[in-house]
Amino acid sequence: MNEKQRVVKQISPATREAPRREAPGREASGRDAPRQVPYAIFSARSDRWGHLARSAELWARAASESQKATLAKECEGLLAELDVVERYFAYPGAALMTALNEQLSAPNALAVAQLARRIAGTLSTGGYRHDVRAWEVDTEEKLEVRDYLPPPIAGEQGERPYFEVLSVTPRDPAQWEQAKGALHKLRRSDDPFVYEVVNVGSFEDALIAVLFNYDVQAVVINERMDFESHYPSSLIRQLMHSILKISPEKFAAQGYLTALARIIKEIRPELDIYALTEEGTEDFAGTEDATLFRRVFYSAEELMELHLSVLQGVGARYETPYFNNLKKYASRPVGTFHALPVARGKSVFRSHWIPDMGHFYGINLFLAESSATSGGLDSLLEPTGNIKKAQELAARAFGADHAFYATNGTSTSNKIILQALLAPGDIALIDRNCHKSHHYAMVLAGAQPLYVEAYPMTEYSMYGAVPLQTIKRALLALKAEGKLERVKLLDLTNCTFDGHMYNTVRVMEECLAIKPDLVFLWDEAWFGFARFSLLHRRRTAMGAARYLTRRYRSAAYRAEYEAFKSAVGKFDPKDPKLLKMRLKPDPDKVRIRVYHTHSTHKSMSALRQGSMMLVHDQDFHTVEAAFHEAFFTHTSTSPNLQILASLDCARRQMELEGYELTSKMTELAVELRRKVNDHPLIAKYFHILTPAEMVPAEFRESGIDEFGGPGTTWHALLDAMDGDEFALDPTRLTLFCGKAGFDGTELKNLLAERFDIQLNKTSRNSVLLQININNSRSDIAHLIKVLAALAREIDARLAVQTAGERVVFQQRIKSLVEDVPELPNFTRFHDSFRDDPRSATSEGHMRRAFYASYRAENCSHVKLNSKEMDQRLDKGPELVAADFVIPYPPGFPIMVPGQVISRETIEFMRKLDVKEIHGYNAAEGLRVLKPEALAAGAEESPAPRARKRA
Repeated sequence: MNEKQRVVKQISPATREAPRREAPGREASGRDAPRQVPYAIFSARSDRWGHLARSAELWARAASESQKATLAKECEGLLAELDVVERYFAYPGAALMTALNEQLSAPNALAVAQLARRIAGTLSTGGYRHDVRAWEVDTEEKLEVRDYLPPPIAGEQGERPYFEVLSVTPRDPAQWEQAKGALHKLRRSDDPFVYEVVNVGSFEDALIAVLFNYDVQAVVINERMDFESHYPSSLIRQLMHSILKISPEKFAAQGYLTALARIIKEIRPELDIYALTEEGTEDFAGTEDATLFRRVFYSAEELMELHLSVLQGVGARYETPYFNNLKKYASRPVGTFHALPVARGKSVFRSHWIPDMGHFYGINLFLAESSATSGGLDSLLEPTGNIKKAQELAARAFGADHAFYATNGTSTSNKIILQALLAPGDIALIDRNCHKSHHYAMVLAGAQPLYVEAYPMTEYSMYGAVPLQTIKRALLALKAEGKLERVKLLDLTNCTFDGHMYNTVRVMEECLAIKPDLVFLWDEAWFGFARFSLLHRRRTAMGAARYLTRRYRSAAYRAEYEAFKSAVGKFDPKDPKLLKMRLKPDPDKVRIRVYHTHSTHKSMSALRQGSMMLVHDQDFHTVEAAFHEAFFTHTSTSPNLQILASLDCARRQMELEGYELTSKMTELAVELRRKVNDHPLIAKYFHILTPAEMVPAEFRESGIDEFGGPGTTWHALLDAMDGDEFALDPTRLTLFCGKAGFDGTELKNLLAERFDIQLNKTSRNSVLLQININNSRSDIAHLIKVLAALAREIDARLAVQTAGERVVFQQRIKSLVEDVPELPNFTRFHDSFRDDPRSATSEGHMRRAFYASYRAENCSHVKLNSKEMDQRLDKGPELVAADFVIPYPPGFPIMVPGQVISRETIEFMRKLDVKEIHGYNAAEGLRVLKPEALAAGAEESPAPRARKRA
């Protein structure tokens, strides 16, 4: 375990299950027992309430006394368990819970069923957030509203956003309702938000509430508190100890107040935390520990100030500067004399032929359009107002130093960053299987790519991720040849399209040990949501950058480095032992320079092409001018205002409910995996690939081979996330369909045409299912139903087929499952595009080859299945690619300009059964550079050496 986990495991995870202590009268049934990996276990609260309602209804209708007694006991056990669970949530509250227990004791089965059913429905819809009636007791017997239910202000909740405040207090629980009432009296009808208070009295209970109550947006901590949970529930304690192993002894020195705040910041960094101290308040406020808290108060002497601070803190995350100004602009009577006819919508709504366009999109879209940058709209190219503020809020939300909006997608974001950081002659290590925008950016920058290969998954016609040893080997070889000074950047995709997540901390640390100022670009196009997930955040670029920055400043790391230096001795790049050692950088030389791009629209609620660039670069000031120049180069002078506004809103949503949304989507994904792979009918023909199938054992030191499988606890999963070289994102599901006789494209089209199920990424024998914050349990149920229907159809068809037809079906399966083409690796750049053909490193001048192909006289075509192709592969002259050749699927370039073409690459192309191959025209053949052009050194111009930078 490394320091990174110090707080969410303090942070070391439990090594054993906590003792089981059952709620009175309740045995954990198979149906209701918590799964070993409780991704979002409390999202099933409504199910438990529904279970109670059904049991109470059966109890009311039971004919015999023995049946009634059994069902009454079951209801008693369920309610006893819920009594504990609901103490961590404001709703349903003391009044409803007391009423339920009274009706259970009466006994009044119908009243219990009615109340439980209403609570289940309210939890499912979230009605308690807006409707005060959801909090009232109202059964057939018209039970009275308890005096201790705070009287609501008329219409107080309305449509104002609702949240909950966790109060960690040593106060006697009997006084908690009185304290809540005092805060209720401070609420005003013009408050922008409505909140309720959840009181707990211990360290453990506070962590349980933060982990599982998604409504909590602020935490108020009194420095005096107990440590152990006040509630002896097996369910709660089992969940608690399967995620965190904590003990009071670990925090004795620093005190519970700051220890609890640190852990909360690791679990949910977006939360506002307030400290209530009873002595030395002024001294504490000046310490570094006080930076954990939004404000420090002396006891509770200023209750109104605390109330206002809580509202202000949530308001700071709720703020959307650009979106707010765009709404204001749309409400103004504006006369437009700029070049945008659709602005204000008059050209549309007054049209005789396109008024339906206006009716479809609505008036606000047109009122909120402008080509002006005045009137509060600001300029994306030179932001000084609300766009600047919005980007600052995005930087805070995603844990970066700087954030920049992009309205041309992450393709453009990648080009901006690479053009800013690279110059002609620079060398960049890059995964050949990354998005094509990276390759084109290398051409634009004139940098020389040195391609590093990901491990192949041949049976699925896809690649994984690039092993760390491969990256280290390339860097050490460059160092041995004296080229390390020219190496500027490592460019990797995290997570990959298929869900492979790098150990970002380990990759950066070991690379920095070889080149201390190496720059990292992590393309996290599909991974932007990860910042808000306890599970995924551990593998993000920005998370790793901040962790390493703290790590290298610590005295503990300096001692660690001195021990490493003594063990290694002279750093010889040719020493093979370095490949297997955990390398450590010199803390006096290391520079943390990390860039991240993500497609906000791919995993958050932003419009298509909405993207962000995040920066954590100690030396950003040395490249800031180049960055802005690249930004000007690639950014439209007419950015889409609606995309900008959606980026603002997406950030707001993720700061306020991202933790809930990412937890629930992860739970849905794990549930879908389990349902498909365990279904006796579906599993005959379809299978969701497991971590064991997607990540070879050598990169999966933890041994975890499935999510939620037997023995897979949170302890094991968090350890795997921190330690394994590669981990699989559980929300990206590769559905293997070869055994059903479908190739990926066939199944994709079938699902879209027959069942209105959309997806985009396929391979030869699989499709990718992406679970995101948009998905619901109904979506999962629909997909399972469809897969079951397809499996039944295959069963029925096979039952009536002749022996010959079954043989044809089996041959089809064999062609998809067994007769798969070998995946071709990058070969090498032709000698014409190498500085030194004898060099052991493989970088090349791809830009020269790219522009050489612009001259038609330098190129010829060779048919894929021609004799000429085979003759040249066997006897020469060498075939050299003139273009990028990118089959979809799998979507990675199997050829780049200037690459020598191998037989393996051609055989792969011949076996491909896809129609979409970018850079290849089947009628003309493969375009290659002519031998005479290569002999003449066909090039745009000699590449200048990389320019020096401060």
